[in-house]
Amino acid sequence: MKKLFSLLSLLVLMSLILAACGSPQAAPSAGGSAEAGLPDLGGKTITVAVENAYPPFNSIDEASGQGVGWDYDTVNEICKRVNCVPEYKQAAWDGIFPAMAANEYDVLADGVTFTAERDETVDFSIPYVTVGQVLLTRVDETRELDAFKADAEALVGTQIGTTNAIVAEKTFPDKTIQSFEDFGAAVLALISGDIDAVVIDNVTASGYMGENEGKLKIAGQITSDEQLAFVFPPGSDLAATFNAALEAMIADGTLDALNKKWGLTQ
Repeated sequence: MKKLFSLLSLLVLMSLILAACGSPQAAPSAGGSAEAGLPDLGGKTITVAVENAYPPFNSIDEASGQGVGWDYDTVNEICKRVNCVPEYKQAAWDGIFPAMAANEYDVLADGVTFTAERDETVDFSIPYVTVGQVLLTRVDETRELDAFKADAEALVGTQIGTTNAIVAEKTFPDKTIQSFEDFGAAVLALISGDIDAVVIDNVTASGYMGENEGKLKIAGQITSDEQLAFVFPPGSDLAATFNAALEAMIADGTLDALNKKWGLTQ
């Protein structure tokens, strides 16, 4: 009986060896493949800079501790279409353009406004939405935009190094604009009464109004023509890849749906 068992075991072992020597099997794929007609990045990991302090574009969900927002949803969708893996890196706004110019990140996704000056040092994608600048105030504020311009005592803040800061300085040339490292700090100062208003884009204003229900309102529209886009190091091939994905998302309605989901458009 033992001899029969040994013979059977030998036959099984030989069959396994023969099977292993047969046609080679493909290694498991590390990722999927690109959508038909789009560039294929072959499962490449790309580093994506975000502030995580700029709702609805990006923020940290308090319940889960995970990054959420339009940037996360949209970059994830782009990577699904062109076969890449996004690795999100939290980055401070101050100094982000020199960091992008130095190739420290593959892409900046942070609701960035295209300007000719910025375009001299970094590359941009096609725009994904057009926004305007507004004056955000406490809900009990009685002054509107013109009254703020006329009131020498009114304190106006914004985020340092942004197009919002440029707009604030042009709109209130006789005031010293209070600068903050991020809009979260500016909004907290507004709610606490340390400043009277914040110059901010309308989309992000709506985001903070949602997070602070019943505490904030928009007291006036300042501009309405700023185009937002993704940012890349100069000469990056990734810009063309993102453009192709964005164009496909525009064509099939995905970008419009994401813009509406996160309040970028109505």
